Parts: sequence; C-alpha cells; structure tokens
Amino acid sequence: MAAAPAAETLDGHKDRFDLGVFVDDLALDEEVTSDDESLEGLQQELDNCKNDQEVANILANGIKLREYTKGVENNIRQIELDSIQDYIKESENLVSLHDQIRDCDNILSQMETVLTGFQTEIGSISSEIKVLQEKSMDMGLKLKNRKAAESKLSKFVEDIIVPPRMIDIIVDGEVNDEYMKTLETLSKKIKFIDADPMVKSSKALKDVQPEVERLRQKAVSKIFEFVIQKFYALRKPKTNIQILQQSVLLKYKYTIIFLKEHAKEIYAEVRAAYIDTMNKVLSAHFRAYIQALEKLQMDIATSTDLLGVETRSTGFIFSIGKEPLKTRPSVFALGERINILKEIDQPALIPHIAEAKSQKYSYEVLFRSLQKLLIDTATSEYLFTDDFFGEESIFHDIFAGPIQVVDEHFNAVLLNCYDAIGIMLMIRIIHQHQLIMFKRRIPCLDSYLDKVNMSLWPRFKMVFDLHLNSLRNANIKTLWEDDVHPHYVTRRYAEFTASLAHLNVEHGDGQLDLNLERLRMAIEDLLVKLAKMFAKPKLQTIFLINNYDLTISILKEAGTEGGKAQQHFEEVLKSNIAIYVEELLLEQFSSLIKFVKSRPADETATNSEKASIAEVEPLVKDFASRYKAAIELMHYDVITSFSNFLCGMEILRATLAQLLLYYTRLTECVKRINGGSALNKDLVSISSILFEIKKYSRTF
Repeated sequence: MAAAPAAETLDGHKDRFDLGVFVDDLALDEEVTSDDESLEGLQQELDNCKNDQEVANILANGIKLREYTKGVENNIRQIELDSIQDYIKESENLVSLHDQIRDCDNILSQMETVLTGFQTEIGSISSEIKVLQEKSMDMGLKLKNRKAAESKLSKFVEDIIVPPRMIDIIVDGEVNDEYMKTLETLSKKIKFIDADPMVKSSKALKDVQPEVERLRQKAVSKIFEFVIQKFYALRKPKTNIQILQQSVLLKYKYTIIFLKEHAKEIYAEVRAAYIDTMNKVLSAHFRAYIQALEKLQMDIATSTDLLGVETRSTGFIFSIGKEPLKTRPSVFALGERINILKEIDQPALIPHIAEAKSQKYSYEVLFRSLQKLLIDTATSEYLFTDDFFGEESIFHDIFAGPIQVVDEHFNAVLLNCYDAIGIMLMIRIIHQHQLIMFKRRIPCLDSYLDKVNMSLWPRFKMVFDLHLNSLRNANIKTLWEDDVHPHYVTRRYAEFTASLAHLNVEHGDGQLDLNLERLRMAIEDLLVKLAKMFAKPKLQTIFLINNYDLTISILKEAGTEGGKAQQHFEEVLKSNIAIYVEELLLEQFSSLIKFVKSRPADETATNSEKASIAEVEPLVKDFASRYKAAIELMHYDVITSFSNFLCGMEILRATLAQLLLYYTRLTECVKRINGGSALNKDLVSISSILFEIKKYSRTF
C-alpha cells in the first residue's frame, strides 16, 4: 500500500525515494526478519545506501526486494553451474598444470639444497678470509717496525761509522773541494755523537769515538796550517787583497765554521791571526798611500791669507816661492773646486800616475780620494769578515789600525788648514760619503764619519772667525788706496761669500747663514770706513757704488739665487746711486736744483711764493747755453768713475731722467709767472733734451 506512492514519486517527479516508506515495507515483510536476527546497525546501513545508484534504480522500478534477491540468487547459481562446467572442461589442463607445479617444486627444493650448501661454504671462506686479514695486518705491522728499525739502524751506522776513504782524505788529502765535503761529513758525525745521549751509551761508540777524535784533531791541525798560510799570503807586496779574499778564502769558508764549532781555541788563534795580519797590511797600505798623496798636495791658504789682510803685510820672506795673495783667487773663490762634489763616486787617485804628470791638487781632492779608498776598503772588508767569520765585531778590531793612521794624518793637516772653502768642501764630501754608506747599508764607518764631521765644523768656525776678525780689525790706513774702483778686499769677500752660499744651497745650514750675515756687516762697516778716507763726498759715494755693484755681480754669477746678502747690497746700492745722481747734478745745475726744490711742485703756490721773471730768466738762459756741455761732462764723469759699464749706464740714465724732471718743473714754474711767456724763446724743448739723453744712452 505504501510502495505505490513511492514509485509514483520516483517516476513522476524524478525525485529521490521515500526512505520512511521503504522502512515500513521492510517491517511488514515477515519473511525478511526473524526473531533471532538483530536490527542493530540497520539505520547506519540504510544511511549508507541513500546515495547508492543501484538501490535507487531498484526502488524506482518498484521491484520487491524479496523478488529481486531471488533473482540475484538464481543468477549466481546459474553462474556457479557454468563455472563447474568450465572447470570440468579444463580438468586435464589443470592436472597437467598441477604436475608441472609439482615438478617445479622438486627442482626448487634441489636448488634450495645446493644454495644452502653454497651458503655454508661461503661462511667458511669468510672466516678463513678474516683469519688471513688478521695475519696480513700482523705481518704488515711487523714489516713496518722492521723497516723503521732498519732505517734508524742504517742511519745510526751511517752516522757513526768512519769510512776508510774519509780517513785517507782527512789525514793525507789536500785541502780542496773534496776535503771540504769530507770535513762537513766529519762535522756531522761529531755532532751526532755529542748530541744523542743514546749514542753515547752504545758499544759501537767505544770503538769509533777514538778514531773520530783523532780525525778531528788532524783536521783542525791541517786547517790551521792551511788558513794561516793563506793569511800570510795577504802580507806579500802588491797582493790584491780583495781578489784573494773572494776567490780563495771564501772558497774555504767552511774551515772557519768547522774550527768555530769543534775547536774554539784554535778558532780564536785563527781569528787573532787574521786581525793582526789585516790590521798591519791595511795600516801599511794607508800609510804608504797617504805619503804618496802628500807629495801631490798644493797649498791654498796660510794663516795670513785672510779677507782683511793687506797683500803686502806678509812680507818678502814669506812670499818667496808663493804666489801673491792678490792674484790667487782660489783662496776665496770656489771656481772649479766645486767639481770635486760631482766626482764623489770616482775611483781614488793613483798617486804615481798623478806624480808622473806633475799634477798638484788642493787638499779636498786628496781628502776625497783618501776617504773614498777608506770607505771602499771598509765596505769590502766588512762584507768579507761578516761572510767568512760570521762576525761584525771583527771588522772594528781590524780597522782600528788603518783608521788611526788616517786620523793622525787628517788631524795633522786640519791643525794647519786655513782654507775655509776647502774645509766646507770636505764637510760636504763627508756628507756624501755618509749617504753612500747608508745606501750600501754598511754601518761600520758611521762613528768614524761622524767624528770626522765633528772635527771639521769647529775648524771651519775657527778659520771663518779669523776672516771675520780680519775685517773687523783691519788697518784702514794700510788697506786704503786712492782709487774709487772696487777694492780687492771686496772681491775677496764677494767670492768667499758666494762660494760658501753656493755650498749651502742644498743643505740650508742656518748657522752658516748667520755667520755670513755677520761677515756682511763686517765688510759693509769696513767699506764705509775706507770710503771716508776720500776727501770728497762724491768720491766716497762712487767708491761704495763700485764695491756694492761688484759684490752683487759676483753673487749673481755664483748662482746663489738672491740670498739675504745680495738683497741687502741691492738696497744700499740703490740708495747710494740716488745720492750720486744728486751730487752729480748739483755740480752742473746747483742753482736750478735749489730753485726747483724751493718752489712747490703743484699750482697751489701763493703769490708770495711765486717766482719772478728776474729770478727765473738767468736759470733758463744758463741751462739753454750749456746743458749740452753739462750732459757731456756728466757722461764723461760716469764712464770714468764706474768699472761696470752696465751699472754706469743705469746711473747715467737715472741722472739724465732726474735732470729732465728738474727742468720740467722749471718750465712749469715759468708758465705760472705773469709775463713768463716772454721767456719761451729761451726755453729748451723737452724733445731736444730727450734727443741728447738718447744720444748719450746709445754711446755708453
């Protein structure tokens, strides 16, 4: 009753079936359930079937479940019957398959038996391999230990055994390259015996040690005789020491190392022998070289060769065989002596060659040569002793003698040296040599060069003060000459100052600059005193101008780049030229100059200050009548008064320019006078005066 509406709903509306109706049908069907069955879980199964499409189709077709179930069971039964028939048809094949499976099973059983046997055998082999591996590792360890023992034992035997060949070479062989190698081997054996405590306890050492000791003593004895013999070869005359050191002694350097390590007492004797040999040899060489240089020395200055000393004051006896001071510029002028600083790296002089050419040299040349020889010899000896003996201190023991020889000579020369320029050149030479040693990185002569430098400066100061005092304390009467041209003392001063200033350009020594300033003040004071010896002020001015101009010219020629002294003299020269110009013009046009100076230069003058025609007319006519002759006289005065033409030209131009200025002021004064136009006919035109000025400017 309830199923019909459900089917209608599914067919008419294509909607889902009513599950409540379906449950009611199940409840009405008594064959579906029984009293023994439980409906527990039915609701969950029904929920799971809600969305099952097959169930939905069955319910949609309105089929009873009972009927549907019977249909399904019939189908299954039919299928089962069909399957039985199929199995019956295939029974023979199944029997054959069964037999085949059984045969395979037998074969597999046999294979299993074989593989099991193999597995057992493999397990046995693995055990044997492990045993063999353990034996192999044990044998490898034993082999390694035996090799290590063999290595140590062979090294021990090699280090301690004394081959017969070694004995023959050490005892009977000559000292050569093979002997050096054998000596090194012997040294290693001695060190091995002394260094390893285990060796000392070995029985082998008791047999070998006496033999090794005898070889050591024999080697030390032979080395000592050989080295001493080579050292004595250095004493032979005309021996080239450096070649012998480099080509012979350094070749056998290991002999000294061997003695230092295995025979310290003998090494001390060898060291002392070398020091004694080289000390005497080098001292003798330097002594002979100094004696040869002394024959080449040319005396430059004596204690009387000073700036402010009069040339005749040295007397006739002292001037015999000596060039007069007045004609010896090298005393105060640097000249070509500066070239010695450019030849600082040149080889030392060879005395006998210079003597054969009858050449003479100022002492700074000999000084450079001696110091050059000293630093080169010291450099070579320092490097050799450091390489051969491995000691720097040995150098100072060797060179104590040579340096003493050089010091004695240098101190004797310096004590009687009055050549200030030469001393300054030696100071610069020492400075250059210090730089050379610094570049070589050889410090062995640092203290010596410092000592020489410290000796030169006080001597220079002493000689410089002698020159300074000679100017301060100069005898004016003996120095004065009735001549307005430059004084010889001025030339000495200028050359001396220019020389020292030139030598100080690259060094900038403030103390030297201060001393030169003191010297300038002294010469300026002396020139003023000499100028006052002239009766006329004009001559005094001319004398000062000539001397100042000479000083400036020499300073410029020296290339001192306008030092303080030059600047000062240019200022005083300018002021003295102005004084001379006024004095020269006053000689020719005193009335005109006095008139012009007494009148104001501008147009602000009052009537009382204005000049009258009576005052101006004589001046105008006088100038017109003799200005040409006056200019000619001034021209003559200038060219005869001044030694330097260029300076004279500048002075003449300044004089004529000042004259033109004074005359221009005169003409302006005339123009301001009432009725002054009447004097126009007597006034000289400016162009005429300029023509005269140009004429004399060209001819000067």
